[in-house]
Amino acid sequence: MTATNNSNKVNQTDPDVIDLGKLLGLLIDGRWTIIITTAIFAAIAVFYAITATPVYKADALIQVEDKKGGLPGLGELGDMFASDSSGATEIELIKSRNILGKAVDDLNLTIKAEPKVWPIIGKYLERRKQVPSFAANSASTDNAEQARVIKVAKLEVPNFLLGEPLQLIYQGNNQFKLYHDDILILSGSTHELLKSGDGSVSILVTDISGVAGSEFSITKNARIAAIRSLLDNLSVSERGKQSGILSLALEGTDRQLTLATLNSVAKHYVLQNVQRTSAQAQQSLDFLKKQLPELKQKLDASEDALNDYRLANQSVDLSLETQSMLQQMVDLESRISELAFSEADIARRFTPEHPNYIAFKRKQKELLEERDRLADQTHALPKTQQEVLRLTRDVEVNQQIYLALLNNVQELNVAKAGTVGNVRLIDTAELAEFPVKPKKPLIAVLGTMLGGMLSVAFVLLRAAFNRGVTNPEELEEIGLNVYASIPYSESFGKRFKASKRKNAKPQSLLLAHYDPTDLAIEAIRSLRTSLHFAMMDATNNVIMLSGPSPEIGKSFVSANLATSLAQSGQKVLIVDADLRKGYMQKLFGLTWDDGLSDLLCGDLSLDKVIKKTEVEGLDFISRGQVPPNPAELLMHKNFTEFMETVSKQYDIVLIDTPPILAVTDAGIVGKHCGTNLLVTRFGVNPIKQIEVTARRFEQSGVEIKGVIFNGVIKTAAGKGDEYGYYSYEYK
Repeated sequence: MTATNNSNKVNQTDPDVIDLGKLLGLLIDGRWTIIITTAIFAAIAVFYAITATPVYKADALIQVEDKKGGLPGLGELGDMFASDSSGATEIELIKSRNILGKAVDDLNLTIKAEPKVWPIIGKYLERRKQVPSFAANSASTDNAEQARVIKVAKLEVPNFLLGEPLQLIYQGNNQFKLYHDDILILSGSTHELLKSGDGSVSILVTDISGVAGSEFSITKNARIAAIRSLLDNLSVSERGKQSGILSLALEGTDRQLTLATLNSVAKHYVLQNVQRTSAQAQQSLDFLKKQLPELKQKLDASEDALNDYRLANQSVDLSLETQSMLQQMVDLESRISELAFSEADIARRFTPEHPNYIAFKRKQKELLEERDRLADQTHALPKTQQEVLRLTRDVEVNQQIYLALLNNVQELNVAKAGTVGNVRLIDTAELAEFPVKPKKPLIAVLGTMLGGMLSVAFVLLRAAFNRGVTNPEELEEIGLNVYASIPYSESFGKRFKASKRKNAKPQSLLLAHYDPTDLAIEAIRSLRTSLHFAMMDATNNVIMLSGPSPEIGKSFVSANLATSLAQSGQKVLIVDADLRKGYMQKLFGLTWDDGLSDLLCGDLSLDKVIKKTEVEGLDFISRGQVPPNPAELLMHKNFTEFMETVSKQYDIVLIDTPPILAVTDAGIVGKHCGTNLLVTRFGVNPIKQIEVTARRFEQSGVEIKGVIFNGVIKTAAGKGDEYGYYSYEYK
């Protein structure tokens, strides 16, 4: 049986075992903390959801088509320069400062103008004024007049005022004044460009409404700050993989401004794409126009050379074979010349290691080799035929190249005029029907859950860090007998708190006298019975009550135990030996003067310090004047004589002493007492502190008979019902 009990104790104290029953009990004990905290968090979440500024979302859709590159007019070589437009590239273009900056400039997003409102709920109240009413009554008209609106078309400030709010106060009749840190900068009316005295600040207000005295906050932000703010609220993504469909979304608190901003971003993105494509055509056009005059001069020179040679040689005609060779040479020269014109552009677009550049050089080499082969064939012709062939070839080559360039110039002019780019706006910006933020139901649920989790964590942490003894078994495990477990008296607690208030009505604080049926008094009666047997082998009839620390209810136990003993027919004396802070006189409705310290000093006799109480058979000695040397007074022979005298005059003498861990008085008094009891409080005194208290008494030569476990609160997580108490009502 002993082994089994020891095993059970080990299991109960094993730190690795989680006692789910105890955890559930802790949560039940802290239910009001959890309920109240959860309710507060839920209320805060609902309040935030109602008052938070709504955020609207606008979205638009853009298609990015495959982009074919290369120079117009290159024919088959144009396919060599084809490239696809990457969706990631286009997304970064949309987010660039070039695009967003133009939207910022278009809509004056560097200027922030809004009514000055109260913190937290100010914006909510301002929105309430701006809600349109369909009721045709004067109240709705008044609200409309009180709504404060301002529009600032232009604002220029020096650099040190960028980001600094300016205060604009409406004076009525379209008049206003502009301040910075209560310093007047300028004043004037709307629809006028106003400037400060030094010209550093200028403002143009196009619209303002509200009652006279309305205040507005005007801020000029740096352009880069406005761009970053826009970028933070803008999201761009590609729908699907390599779909070429870009989705743009923008969030903002102003419905119309959010819609206009997203439309502006989309418009400038499409426009820059068109301008970029048009710029490529313009570069090719400029290059060709520079080449046309030179080609014209070459064509004229070659025609003059051919005509002069024929006149000199009496008009030599070419044979059919020579004419065929001439046609081949002309075609080769034309193609070589076209490659020569495009080489500069290709070298600009690609590196020599690029496959497109390598293919270009390979084609050019093949054409040059073919030309050399035909040139070798012409050496077999007569000299006159060779010269005519050469001159005729130059004329026809230059003529074909010139005509080809003229055609390309015309084509580029048409292409530039009809450039549409490779992106198009599919869906213009539209606002969602309802605000996307705040999500009121979600916020309310999350706030409630957060409050519940925090309150549960608080209850569990509080229990984890509270090392106060809650189970009488812990006291018996260290060798201390538990004489009684006294439950916490709510009746006494309320009266005691009420007595501390200012102008409190005097009322009895002796629980055993005004409420003898209280459970705490029933437990004290049980203690009285236990003491009757415990004192049989005591050296005298003096009982001392002490404790480890203040605020544990030691005086409450002493006073009510003395009352219970007196009610049993015994003559009892209770002494407040706490010469420093004793307050037991309050429990009996008496005063502290003419007490024990006065007796020990020899100022008063014993019969002068004994006070009668409202309980028959119970006398009381208060602490008296606070002496400078309480311990020395208790060690004086006068205290020994006092103890011997009262022990003979009374059936039981009860002495209430200060905490032993604070002062040594209890150790001195305990040597004169036959029965010494230790009072501890439920959940207040840790087991280690109680061990130190018992050891301190042992070092002073005082034997502790047992412990009174005071202030016990019945909890769902607690144990020790074997030391519990029962209510018994008389009927």
